[in-house]
Amino acid sequence: MKIAAFNGSPRGRKSNTGIMVTEFLTGAEEAGAETEHVFLSEKKIGNCLGCFKCWINTPGKCVIQDDMTELLGQVINSDLIIMATPLYVDGVTGIMKNFMDRFIPLIDPHFEKDEDGEYRHVKRFPKYPKIMIISNCGMPGQEHFQAIKLHFRRMARNTHSEVVAEIYLDCGEMLKNQIPILRPAITKYKKNLQKAGFEIATTGEISQKVSEKLAKPLLPASIFVREANKYWDRELGKLSN
Repeated sequence: MKIAAFNGSPRGRKSNTGIMVTEFLTGAEEAGAETEHVFLSEKKIGNCLGCFKCWINTPGKCVIQDDMTELLGQVINSDLIIMATPLYVDGVTGIMKNFMDRFIPLIDPHFEKDEDGEYRHVKRFPKYPKIMIISNCGMPGQEHFQAIKLHFRRMARNTHSEVVAEIYLDCGEMLKNQIPILRPAITKYKKNLQKAGFEIATTGEISQKVSEKLAKPLLPASIFVREANKYWDRELGKLSN
């Protein structure tokens, strides 16, 4: 299996998203998968111009000369792509959104009805990669991922694909926490990410058991909120000193 993970965090290699993706890919590699971790923050990706030239003038090829030409090649030649992004205003980051908008050359402008009677554009390629989502947010509670879940499902439908796996972590900042008492929980979570990667590479899906473990918070919400508020009070207090 060929897996390409596209990391849309502005923090790039220092991101919590990067930690999650790296651990996941480690497990996938152990199962024999060929993987790549692409940091979109290190790429030149212009915003879509909405000019339709990739449909008319240069079918299948965007007229913007930047790194998306190479990235789209990686997308279409993968068996699975991981869309990895921290949660920004209940959705994807600006970097990830620009990346997604530039997928337009991958489809043909003509319309068709899908099996549910909804319209979408037709295929340009005979095969499209499956899609997986990895995301984290700074707030406690899995409910914060409602909008992003729907967004990616619609995006997958419109690109003739499907979302085959999802990992959402609330209180994601805990992944970098150096407090000794949290280390066992963080280590365990990383091992479960590796298990998920191994399962995807061997079975094409993440087992319910591992999925449930990955959905559990690293810290009870009440404790996280209490400590987070203390942190912000300390930081804000520095400005008045």
